[in-house]
Amino acid sequence: METIFALSSGRGKAGVAVIRVSGTLAHQAVVALSGQGPGPARQALFRTLRDPQSGETLDQALVLWFAGPASFTGEDCAEFQIHGGPNVVGSVLSALGQLDGFRSAQAGEFTRRAVENGKFDLTEAEGIGDLIEAETEAQRRQALQQMSGGLGARCAEWRQRLIKVLAYVEADIDFVDEDDVPEGLSLTVLPLVVALSEEIDALLADGTRGERVREGIDVAIIGPPNAGKSSLLNWLARRDVAIVSEEAGTTRDIVEVRLDLAGMPVILADTAGLRETENTVEKEGVKRALARADNADLTILLIGGDQDPNEFLKSSPTGSVSGPTGRGQFDFSLLNKMDLKAPGKESLDSVPEGFCGISIKTGLGLEAFLGDLEKLVQERFEGREPALITRQRHRDELSACQLHLDVAIEIVKVGGDEVFAAEEIRLAMRALGRLSGRVDVEELLDVVFRDFCIGK
Repeated sequence: METIFALSSGRGKAGVAVIRVSGTLAHQAVVALSGQGPGPARQALFRTLRDPQSGETLDQALVLWFAGPASFTGEDCAEFQIHGGPNVVGSVLSALGQLDGFRSAQAGEFTRRAVENGKFDLTEAEGIGDLIEAETEAQRRQALQQMSGGLGARCAEWRQRLIKVLAYVEADIDFVDEDDVPEGLSLTVLPLVVALSEEIDALLADGTRGERVREGIDVAIIGPPNAGKSSLLNWLARRDVAIVSEEAGTTRDIVEVRLDLAGMPVILADTAGLRETENTVEKEGVKRALARADNADLTILLIGGDQDPNEFLKSSPTGSVSGPTGRGQFDFSLLNKMDLKAPGKESLDSVPEGFCGISIKTGLGLEAFLGDLEKLVQERFEGREPALITRQRHRDELSACQLHLDVAIEIVKVGGDEVFAAEEIRLAMRALGRLSGRVDVEELLDVVFRDFCIGK
């Protein structure tokens, strides 16, 4: 396998940059660039790096050696901690590229080699990627849980239980005449399979909380034109993201901004104003606004205080929105422009039932609304512990595992052929194996002969 190298720290100017080398020839990289062999493992040595062909000095650096398998990838690894100027980094990378048997690493290749060498499983590798991409506190905590093997450990424990169950069932099938194998063993282990299916079902019934934290909680602002939706978006973002104008219908498409609300990642969407229109572009904007609200995790209905909320709700298509709150229901219903003075009134001091009065212009009620929004986001998507399922891939494999377990349970309950039940359990194990990236059917034989002493 070729020896690979790459810049492991971020690109751009920096005080220090780290270049990682991994593979059987990693020690040659240290010799070629520094003129000396690697020092003791995990000990930083000050070395002068030179171009192996011209002998020109490239930089003065710290060199670290990690002998495999006690390294990130499980292979021999070297790290060069150099000055982070773009030219310095480019010169060292170019020097490594001139060495025979060396090539630039592909995206994620160091982590892939670590998985292939058994340093950690796929879920832990995904956690590393999520940790690098984490933008909020909740994402960081969740990624650390994933990187530490939270889901991987749970799957490994489930898989070990299935290995034992399958070993017992196959022993019941193949060695029923042996004295050490009790008859009807598959019925004995049935409660174990049922319990495991229920555990997976409980994990799947998390409302996709982990995926929402990883990808961002989708919050949609909808309402009639000129109600102040873009102004609310700008206020929550603390910057001018959307165009604000007195002209109705300014927003024709969805405008998004990513926010950190109380440590939770939120994707806030300003949508086109909802009204009847013959304008083709605006009509498409209304269609997209309703679709976005329908699929949002949270919805905010915003109506201007100079508009009649009840009349709007009756005449608009908002009743078709079927988000998690319910069809035609919204997580927040806000009445904006409470600072306006109507003819014959001091101000709009009456707020319809179910609405909260605010004024984006003066700031009236905004901080209270923000506090309520942050509280709801935390209550709905932040559990006491970081979620274990953080990707659709995890959910798909666990769903497949549970499906095969439930089929096996039904086969045994109706007195079906245990061979088919065993195959379903085997398929459930494969799903868990795909989830973690580790599949080894040879483990079954070890359990069978250890527990039943066959052939003694």
